[in-house]
Amino acid sequence: MRSVVSALAGVAALVGTALSAAPTLADTDIKFALDWKFEGPSAPYFVAIDKGFYKEEGLNVTIDTGPGSVAGIARVAAGTYPLGFFDINSLVKFRDQNPDKGVKAVLMVYDKPPFSIVTLTKTGITKPKDLEGKILGAPAPDGAFAQWKAFVKENGIEADKVKIENVGFPVREPMLADGKVDAITGFSFSSYFNLMQKGIKPDDIKVMLMADYGLVLYGNAVMVNDAFAKANPKAVAGFVRATIKGIIYTVANPEDAIKSVMKRNETGDEKVELARLKMAIKDNIATEWVTKNGVGGIERDRLTKSIDQIAVTYDFKNKQPVAVDIFTEEFLPPAAERKLK
Repeated sequence: MRSVVSALAGVAALVGTALSAAPTLADTDIKFALDWKFEGPSAPYFVAIDKGFYKEEGLNVTIDTGPGSVAGIARVAAGTYPLGFFDINSLVKFRDQNPDKGVKAVLMVYDKPPFSIVTLTKTGITKPKDLEGKILGAPAPDGAFAQWKAFVKENGIEADKVKIENVGFPVREPMLADGKVDAITGFSFSSYFNLMQKGIKPDDIKVMLMADYGLVLYGNAVMVNDAFAKANPKAVAGFVRATIKGIIYTVANPEDAIKSVMKRNETGDEKVELARLKMAIKDNIATEWVTKNGVGGIERDRLTKSIDQIAVTYDFKNKQPVAVDIFTEEFLPPAAERKLK
């Protein structure tokens, strides 16, 4: 009997060893590119890492900073980053210029874009027409400046009366603070707080959101490389689902969410980044439409109108795209899972 028990024990040990040696299903590695630095508005993605939302979907996500809301699209197109967070209006132009490069938006984050004209009270600029006779500092690759022609048309500005000065991103706000330009283009929650860090008082900063002055455009969205999406549809759907959870958590708990950013930005000011995040939530993310319809989707008619508006600023080389060419809802979870809490 003892020999039988010993034999059974040996078999059990061998089975246990075999099971422990069996390979486990590895998480899918995903490199995700942001449009800019690790600042307040990037909280949802880091929350999704820290709260295990990506891990629950079998994903191992790493996040890198980006070169701006326009230039980074090429990274996704090249497959350097299978997924990224960039300006959907610039995607429309990119697809026209690179018809062989497959990139599509799968998750709308900025339902209302942060494109803005920012100035100081001392300039006397209180409305768009006041820009006439002034100097506008605008980085050439800036997503906000890309909408300038449409903004001009919607507000009856005589463009030849506005001097455009091409400035670099790092010197944009300092030049405005020093009076070297009268206004700048930029993302509202970036320029506003950058000016405050230059010693400008909040009451002296004037922000004109282009969306409040005639533009129907959407803002930044999560985009995917088409080839990656076709090869890894479950991974893309999982990334979208987990990111939506991160957005919902961040909107409900910004004070906790900002800690996930500060862990990766030790030189940042938590108070400033929290205020920046709250500004983005209020103006760009948790809009009236999103509150009613849920995170991540779009109105197809509005996207169609926005493409028509882009045609004001850009001459299409090929046939003007339609909404379905730019945004797909196939990776979005049901609306019930996308409601803000």
